[in-house]
Amino acid sequence: MQVLAQRVKKVVYREGDHAVKEFNEDYSKSDVLNEALNQARVEETGLPIPKLIEVRKNGSKWAIIMEYVEGKTIRQLMEEHPEKAEHYLEQFVDIQLEIHSKTAPLLPRLKDKMNRKISSAKQIDATTRYDLHARLGSMPKHLKVCHGDLGLSDVIITEDGRYYIIDWAHATQGNASADAARTYLKFCLEGNEEMAKQYLDLFCKKSDTAKQYVLRWLPIVAASQTVKGHEDEKSLLMKWVDVVDYE
Repeated sequence: MQVLAQRVKKVVYREGDHAVKEFNEDYSKSDVLNEALNQARVEETGLPIPKLIEVRKNGSKWAIIMEYVEGKTIRQLMEEHPEKAEHYLEQFVDIQLEIHSKTAPLLPRLKDKMNRKISSAKQIDATTRYDLHARLGSMPKHLKVCHGDLGLSDVIITEDGRYYIIDWAHATQGNASADAARTYLKFCLEGNEEMAKQYLDLFCKKSDTAKQYVLRWLPIVAASQTVKGHEDEKSLLMKWVDVVDYE
């Protein structure tokens, strides 16, 4: 078994021409099926993603089987060629904008998902949750495909220069700036604040979006991230939730 990636509750390995994402025994069956459904719906948009083959059960563990893509992630390419970091970051932003150019009417709504997460973020006091719900309600409603957790390890570049986007568990339809705020926050949580700034500058320039508008989403996406319960992220996330003067 050639392990491709390993996370807390899942492992991805190669099986011939397929990649298998296998989940722990205690992983929710509905979450596995929802991820597979998200991937199938995004595949229908024409975006370059690994084709979904099947969902199966390996003993007591659920698994999603998809097309295996040979290549390197943008993160790996940046590490191997640091002198090309700016080029790869620009390519990453272009790919995210390509995602946002698509629509998938059957994907879950981003605002609905954010509202549920804010409601369940009990480590945030009720007054702040109320303000977060109010801010979310005031944000423009869009219907663009959003990856929901896009990072440098989620784009694979093949030897011939093609790209594939992976990991669609958090895909929704909604506001592209919310998706950009999530990616910005992801860079910050990894301790890469300089690249976070470069990313945000590039995204806003290429999408003709005001930086202030993307940053207005930060408290919302930070609050939604707190429900994952990662202790090492808590202090930074709560800083983003607390620093804003709500209107």
